Amino acid sequence: MAYKYLVIVESPAKAKTIEKYLGRNYKVVASLGHIRDLPKSRMGVDFENDYEPDYITIRGKGPVIKDLKKHAKKAEKVYLAADPDREGEAIAWHLSFLLGLEQDDKNRVVFNEITKDAVKNALKNPRQLNEDLIDSQQARRVLDRIVGYQISPLLWKKVKRGLSAGRVQSVALKMICDREEEIRNFEPEEYWSLEANFAKKKKKFKANFYGVNGKKAGLPDNDSVQNILKKLDQSADFDVKKVIKKERKRNPQAAFTTSSLQQEAAGKLNYRTRKTMMVAQQLYEGISLGKGGAVGLITYMRTDSTRLSETAKTEANAVIVDSYGKEYAASSPSKQKNKSSAQDAHEAIRPTSAYRKPEDIKQYLSKDQYKLYHLIWSRFIASQMKPAIYDTVRVDIEQNDVLFRANGSQIKFKGYQMVYAESKKEKDNMLPDLEEGDVVSLDSLEPNQHFTQPPARYSEATLIKSLEENGVGRPSTYAPTLETIQRRYYVTLKNKRFEPTELGDIVNEIIGEFFPNIVDINFTAELEKDLDSVEEGKREWIDIIDQFYKPFKVEVDKAEKELEEVEIEDEPAGFDCEKCGSPMVIKMGRYGKFYACSNFPDCRNTKAIVKKIGVTCPLCKKGEVVERKSKKSRIFYGCEHYPECEFTSWDKPVGRDCPKCEHYLVEKKTKKQSQVKCSNCDYEEEPQK
Repeated sequence: MAYKYLVIVESPAKAKTIEKYLGRNYKVVASLGHIRDLPKSRMGVDFENDYEPDYITIRGKGPVIKDLKKHAKKAEKVYLAADPDREGEAIAWHLSFLLGLEQDDKNRVVFNEITKDAVKNALKNPRQLNEDLIDSQQARRVLDRIVGYQISPLLWKKVKRGLSAGRVQSVALKMICDREEEIRNFEPEEYWSLEANFAKKKKKFKANFYGVNGKKAGLPDNDSVQNILKKLDQSADFDVKKVIKKERKRNPQAAFTTSSLQQEAAGKLNYRTRKTMMVAQQLYEGISLGKGGAVGLITYMRTDSTRLSETAKTEANAVIVDSYGKEYAASSPSKQKNKSSAQDAHEAIRPTSAYRKPEDIKQYLSKDQYKLYHLIWSRFIASQMKPAIYDTVRVDIEQNDVLFRANGSQIKFKGYQMVYAESKKEKDNMLPDLEEGDVVSLDSLEPNQHFTQPPARYSEATLIKSLEENGVGRPSTYAPTLETIQRRYYVTLKNKRFEPTELGDIVNEIIGEFFPNIVDINFTAELEKDLDSVEEGKREWIDIIDQFYKPFKVEVDKAEKELEEVEIEDEPAGFDCEKCGSPMVIKMGRYGKFYACSNFPDCRNTKAIVKKIGVTCPLCKKGEVVERKSKKSRIFYGCEHYPECEFTSWDKPVGRDCPKCEHYLVEKKTKKQSQVKCSNCDYEEEPQK
């Protein structure tokens, strides 16, 4: 088919969606991501020539480039439509170079959403390649290459092969290790609370001890509680000293940025960071909605901006008025201030059309796509609604100078909460109608002992939040960073929380000792700001690399001389090799610890370390059931005598048989409870919360 114009995007899904919007004069093809990069086998940076990068064609991309050149020759004009960010600008620049396009030609088109109007408008308004964006991405790529390719070989040589270091990943690892150190060193402190159960005309309510003589006081130990109890006459009434009634507003949060989407999807949908970004990519690139064809459902999902277009706000207002009433639409939605580093050319993550309600398109979406789209749509609509309003009351109750305080609240106007529920929902807490001078009777006093808790380990969501708050990394870096530190076995996820491994502690200690700037949060954040200044056209990228590299090279040379080899000693396994009789040991491998024969290399016997659950195999009745992991790290249960016995179960066997059909019982867990059910029939036991 003849065509005049060639449009090049990154992915086939994106190409398929866009081609449906354009006429027969357009051909849309995909580059399948980057086509040129620094070589994997060497540094690829010329230190003697202003850090000139030596780009080569990525292995396996030859046929793709050949096809792109063939299509480009047939076209009168080539448009480069990679994603609207630094990475996309770099891809467009590399394509322009390989296809021999004029560097000052207006052939770059960008759109934040893949809709018919957005794509057509972008093609009507092409621009030149943005050199500042290209330089900014190139600076990050060169900087990451210098750090990775100079520290990683040291780790290979001194610790073990396969290790790596990087700007953002090293800071993330340090944060996890530091938190673990805090937990190890934590010493709990005792404190007490004193809760009073009051009543007025049979209406009961609770209040907490506040202080003495109008001043706030703590209860550090039981003696302090007993001193308070001695002051009180529990058979006498208490006086209502003060009643303060107020109205409190709770404003909606801004529409999603990349990191806030990752955090909320983790909390509400239980999605890992990688899954959130994968599903968001699908929604952005386009979903087929029946006869209407494929359409991009959300705006670009890599952004740190909370800005919204006027068109989007107008649509949201119309949907709110139509669905909930005029009183719910914010006359002037609260302005959300962008961070100074935000790329304000982007918008927040929002639906491409507010009119496209989640329920209306549910039939066209997978379960995961629907859940994420519903989350994005709801948050966007809520951001344009009026605040929720609560009636609050604070009551001070006193006897013998001992003060108790009760707080009550009741929702008066739901506002944005009609659409978007908070992660921690505020419950109504009604108090009786009390006035100053009233008296209330005491039902009981409940002293309770407590101990302070250590800080919680980071989850994916809280680590991303902390990295963002400290200015470390940018939206596109969080998901790959978390993947890398797990893939290198520096950290493991246990109960959805990060714990450093022995290897992670060793690597963190080495980098902290010899490359303190690399793991310094403030240094890394300032470096991010410097790199952003290149994008803004305020600084030259070569100057920033030079400023970083000269002191860094001194540290590398010092580490080469002074860093001693680290030997990770094997732990005794406590049993002998069944093949040669030598003691078995526990070794550290790329994917964690495993059993191996100490007589290696003469004996190459290895065994996986498995966790027994104390249940006899329900199939062979001989072996024990052990916990295993699938290729995707999902836990399942199987017989220790596999492959002789092929018993497997996704659910944990409990070691009892069903009284109804005599098949084995299993434990099924949800977020809130666990329940024992039959693996075969409909028998189930009462859930345990």
